[in-house]
Amino acid sequence: MLQINYIRENRDAVIERLAVKNFKEVDLVDELIQLDESRRKIQNESDAIAAEANAAAKQIGDLMRQGKKEEAEAVKSQSSGYKERVKQLTDHLAEIEQALHDKLVQLPNLPHTSVPTGHAADDNEVVLQHGEIPSLHTEALPHWELLTKYNIVDLELGVKVTGAGFPVYKGKGARLQRALINFFLDEAAEAGYNEVQVPIFVNEASAFATGQLPDKEGQMYHVTGDDFYLIPTAEVPVTNLYRDVIVREEEFPIKHSAYTPCFRREAGSYGAHVRGLNRLHQFDKVETVQVVHPDKSYAVLEEMSLYIQQLLQKLELPYRVLRLCGGDMSFTSALTYDMEVFSAAQQRWLEVSSVSNFETYQSNRLKVRFKNSEGKMQLAHTLNGSALALPRIVASILENNQSDKGIRVPAVLVPYTGFEWID
Repeated sequence: MLQINYIRENRDAVIERLAVKNFKEVDLVDELIQLDESRRKIQNESDAIAAEANAAAKQIGDLMRQGKKEEAEAVKSQSSGYKERVKQLTDHLAEIEQALHDKLVQLPNLPHTSVPTGHAADDNEVVLQHGEIPSLHTEALPHWELLTKYNIVDLELGVKVTGAGFPVYKGKGARLQRALINFFLDEAAEAGYNEVQVPIFVNEASAFATGQLPDKEGQMYHVTGDDFYLIPTAEVPVTNLYRDVIVREEEFPIKHSAYTPCFRREAGSYGAHVRGLNRLHQFDKVETVQVVHPDKSYAVLEEMSLYIQQLLQKLELPYRVLRLCGGDMSFTSALTYDMEVFSAAQQRWLEVSSVSNFETYQSNRLKVRFKNSEGKMQLAHTLNGSALALPRIVASILENNQSDKGIRVPAVLVPYTGFEWID
């Protein structure tokens, strides 16, 4: 969440940046400033009374030691209301701080100055495009038909076992999944990411810290008996490894990769654009997370974008990079690049990765801090990027590499799959 000091000192700039995200509840900004003024006034009054009470206690002690009991009793009588007044102010302060917190979490992160204005995906800015769009033969099939033709993924069997959006991978389809996961993890290790294996259930505090709660509560599967949430991305447990941690400045950049299954309800999703592997409730993904010095976070964002692009190049997939507009960004992000691959059989772009800088939005909730060169505590910046999510990568590989002979496996994956063709 945003820091109240920044909001108070930069009111107009905050309102201006919120407008880029099409945020309408701008009255919250002034409400927060008013609550903060009340909080500081009550805190100052409480501190002043506490100081008077301490001075009175010292005076009483001095008078008693001097044998001036009557004078000590007089001072004691005059100061008898201090304790009750401090308690009243403390209770009121707690109410104000809770109200302040409840309103702060309603404000999204402020978008970076480079974020374009816009309301939806059509307003995103194309930063670059790489690779040639493949030309397929006239009898080319969309991936959901290829899954059945080569018996590599069974969507209906997943419906039987669980429900729609939970596919069963079979034979070479399962081996392709495993190959992609291992390839992505090996590439991440080569790029300096420290691999971690993390829980796929998180508690409410973890989901709040990375911004899934309260913003995305309806999109997550909730295990009500234990009050756990199934993770929508490994970003949540990996970033929370540093919740309430003070890191050393020399540790930056902290880089982690993690493979996990991911779970998303995707409520309300329907239509041709979600057929096959295009949108699932359970899918596999390798995530990269960095915790960095605030001065370096935007350079790191560009590095992470280039790293993910290199993965797509090695997979021989045509792709483009988008800078998301304010209306298409997540609640928590300050700047996001989306990577999309071209699906030749569907004749459309499919999002396969997002890489985002959250600046201090997550770290303020996480309380992940470091002591800077001046010896002062400072919030770190957090970033993450999908490197990569598997379903649409698999869909694009199947569609773009199909031929009369079968489906050609990208050369970089052959050492992992043990086969060159799906036939």
